[in-house]
Amino acid sequence: MIDLQAVTALADNYIWIAPAPGNHRVLIVDPGDAEPARAWLREHGAQPAAILLTHHHGDHVGGAAELARAYGAPVYGPATERIGAVDHPVGGGARLEIDGFGTIEVLDVPGHTAGHIAYHGDGALFCGDALFAGGCGRVFEGTAEQMHASLQRLAGLPGETRVCCGHEYTVKNLEFAARVEPGNERLARRLEHARALRQQGRPTVPSTLEEERATNPFLRTDSAEVQAAAERRAGQPLADAAAVFATLRRWKDQGG
Repeated sequence: MIDLQAVTALADNYIWIAPAPGNHRVLIVDPGDAEPARAWLREHGAQPAAILLTHHHGDHVGGAAELARAYGAPVYGPATERIGAVDHPVGGGARLEIDGFGTIEVLDVPGHTAGHIAYHGDGALFCGDALFAGGCGRVFEGTAEQMHASLQRLAGLPGETRVCCGHEYTVKNLEFAARVEPGNERLARRLEHARALRQQGRPTVPSTLEEERATNPFLRTDSAEVQAAAERRAGQPLADAAAVFATLRRWKDQGG
């Protein structure tokens, strides 16, 4: 299983760096700013084997072109989104073979943006702004139904998969989750632990998919307590899990 480094950038972004075992080549995921990635590369004497982009938002792609020019690294990104730095456009079902990193599967996860993709390989999931620790991204370009389907696709990966998301939003996400599901004791413990990590200046990520399935309300739309909370919020019965998700997302968007 590859090592993972969460490098802070901009206000609350993470640039993910995954070193290959036994050499100085790394994958760089969603470099919204080139300089934190370059500083890490200088400190560790490393070279990027490839740059992976999940979606077109500037805080995820802003440093990609500079890094590609500086190091001659290929840039992979969603085929259906316009990102100038991308020279290897890919979509769901693609399998990337990058020397030293095994096979990396590309997953279509539309919702946050229309062409959002994720990368899954060697026990790690680089999911950008689709899935967060304790939450999920806003639905900007897709539909709630698309976003729910995308999250269910990710939730079906093995439980030990490490969730490498794009932002440090965990405490706020879990505070909302605790309002939705106050009877979830594991969620309460997770929130307490996340607060302690942040007080120490430490990242709360990566999490695991097993942990997300147990504590993230956006992956728990089949939970009776989550459904009941969503129906109270909506003021009416909800027809299915996608409607529960849509209600939760609106609730969170309105300030939780």
